[in-house]
Amino acid sequence: MEGFFKFSERGTNLRTEVIAGLTTFLTMAYIVFVNPGILSAAGVPFEGAATATALGAALMCIAMGLITNRPLALASGMGLNAVVTFSIIGFQQSNVPWQVGMSVIFVEGVLIFFLVMSGLREAIMNAIPLDLKRAIGVGIGLFITLIGLVEGGIITPNAATTVALGDFTDKYVWVTLIGLFAILAFMALRIKGDILWGIAVATIAALVLGVTKLPEAVVGPLDFSTFFAPFQTPEGSSSIALAQIFTPALMFAVFAVMLSDFFDTMGTVISVGEQAGFTDAEGRVPGIRNILLVDSAAAATGGLFGASSITTYIESAAGVAEGGRTGLTAVVTGILFAVAAFFSPLVKMVGGGFPVENAERFSSFAGSGFTVPEGTSFTSFPITAGALIIVGFLMMQTVREIPWTDIEEAFPAFLTIVGIPLTYNISWGIGLGFISYVVIKLFHNKAKAIHPLMWVASVAFLLAFLQGPILALFTG
Repeated sequence: MEGFFKFSERGTNLRTEVIAGLTTFLTMAYIVFVNPGILSAAGVPFEGAATATALGAALMCIAMGLITNRPLALASGMGLNAVVTFSIIGFQQSNVPWQVGMSVIFVEGVLIFFLVMSGLREAIMNAIPLDLKRAIGVGIGLFITLIGLVEGGIITPNAATTVALGDFTDKYVWVTLIGLFAILAFMALRIKGDILWGIAVATIAALVLGVTKLPEAVVGPLDFSTFFAPFQTPEGSSSIALAQIFTPALMFAVFAVMLSDFFDTMGTVISVGEQAGFTDAEGRVPGIRNILLVDSAAAATGGLFGASSITTYIESAAGVAEGGRTGLTAVVTGILFAVAAFFSPLVKMVGGGFPVENAERFSSFAGSGFTVPEGTSFTSFPITAGALIIVGFLMMQTVREIPWTDIEEAFPAFLTIVGIPLTYNISWGIGLGFISYVVIKLFHNKAKAIHPLMWVASVAFLLAFLQGPILALFTG
């Protein structure tokens, strides 16, 4: 194991990697319960989606660890699952069958795979200016801090001011605060595994306060009804779902989701790589092609399993913060996801939380721009919220490397940093940064300094931003 994962070379050991994998899993475990809840709103069988989510994450985490030897974990992507549910499929199956929606994800994953094989995806990543790469990491840090603050109830949506301070009489807010300050205390005392121990303290607090409870059952059944969704024949159809995606609207959906998947992964890999210390002086990640191959295969696997797009998770930074430096971290996370598929009631005790009957709060977490009917139930996740806030703080450190006195470099970086959390979407924040970088360089008569692939990516983002008017042209 030492020789395969190269513990000594990367300054780690077996115990550290196991703790890092467990920490990453605990910060991601919520997806096992959130993803089926979101997908089921569009008619996807809940139990099938739960099995697909856990086993899909398990398979791809293990593949990432063994193939790339990097501490990057994968699971069904938040935001992308909301796009599938509320945009592609349509709420309550009002637009297309859920199997067709999963076919869109499957096709975009296959297309990205071929982009990686051609070297284009890696070339685009290497074409991005270093300061924009740094800004992506900082922006994602703010993004996951925002997720932690929202999920912990410390901030809430507000119609008049957009956001406001949460209600500190709510028990789940206290669980968040207890977990947050427990981690800070363990960090101050230099206790190894500070984030993991903080999550443990938050779990105890949640049990005491009644936010969560001991499960009534230990083992839950598996359900494979969503597997091979693109090759299923939806009810009332005469052809398989995959054959039904060739319409202008759905093909544009393939493009839009592919763009989001493409740059979400890029941002995540760069930011986690910076934190883990495996980027070079130009912000490039050695061995990036294998990482991207696994990630693109994961997107296709998510569509195939009926779990929405599986993608590299920014919560991998939690394991890196615990010292994870090798693929064993991802393998441990994957094994725990596989275990979760069989013991979901136990995982729910930690990953679950306080039910919130608030459609606005649901929409805030799932992604901006989606309408959810009143009365929709959503579950907050205060036990891991403190860990997300801390990880976001740790990811802010590279902000000092950005040359803030140089507007050509600083403003696109600034727009990226604020755009990621404020649009609640990694890709849109990156898009704002890319487009502003090209525009500012043109204003300074430095068109030759713009890498050709930056032009291509910026135009692609511009088309994505204008997808509403473009779709209107096709649909009349």
